[in-house]
Amino acid sequence: MDIIDTHCHIISGDERAYPRAPLGGKQSAWAASRPVDAEGLVARMDEAGISRAVLVQATTAYGYDNSYILDSCRKWPDRFVAVGTFDPLGADAPERLAEATGAGGLAGVRLFTTGSTVPTQGEWFAAPETYPFWTRAGELGITVCLQMRLGPATAQLRSVLERFPSVRVLLDHSGYPDIAASPAAAGREVAALAEHPGLHLKITHRNLERLRDVGDEAHAYLGPVVEAFGGERIAWGSNCPAAEQPLTELVALGHDVLGTLPQDVRAEIFAGTARRLYGVLDKA
Repeated sequence: MDIIDTHCHIISGDERAYPRAPLGGKQSAWAASRPVDAEGLVARMDEAGISRAVLVQATTAYGYDNSYILDSCRKWPDRFVAVGTFDPLGADAPERLAEATGAGGLAGVRLFTTGSTVPTQGEWFAAPETYPFWTRAGELGITVCLQMRLGPATAQLRSVLERFPSVRVLLDHSGYPDIAASPAAAGREVAALAEHPGLHLKITHRNLERLRDVGDEAHAYLGPVVEAFGGERIAWGSNCPAAEQPLTELVALGHDVLGTLPQDVRAEIFAGTARRLYGVLDKA
């Protein structure tokens, strides 16, 4: 089975060329304790049987400076595409987005809504000041990764999806649903969002570990979510190296938890959806 990892992070050991500038001023613990550079990630991918990977900007290491992931994509165009952190606020956001995602640039962008220095009064990603950004993202056909937690912010997420139905939104970690508390309730919460056709889910170790831990109850979550979204709107991502496990184990976790799904659904989750979200994956 072809495997594309839609959520990897890389950190360079050359801090002179790529200085750390984390949003919030403090880098995440994993970035300091177990960083993986591009060369190291290629080796791990080969070991785990992963053909391509989406390099998601390590926001808590580099902030809005996407230089390292872009340089790595230029060096390994057959293995990587880049999704960079982006600031959607400001009158020039549409122009900056077009420039950032032009030829040789980012394949997509990510809005990082927690633990950063961006405004946190209200859910700023849905503020009127971001509307020009969302409009331009739809015009350009750019996939927007949204890092947020479901709950109080769900209403703002819905407002964006309703106002900008043509934008492809990929919800990082599926919005961190509380599977441990109640798989069934979490499944209903996430499945209800499928009525918005532009919304896609990224399922990572943060979800898969919870599903593994609840055992047979995992179906109470996976059943309604997969029925509502279909495999073609769900993509797998490892979250390496923020996840503590080796990449081989993260792949095995995905196969184990999702193993009861039909083969065609799993094929979409592990590669097909990624290729539709990031068409450049087929152009290298």
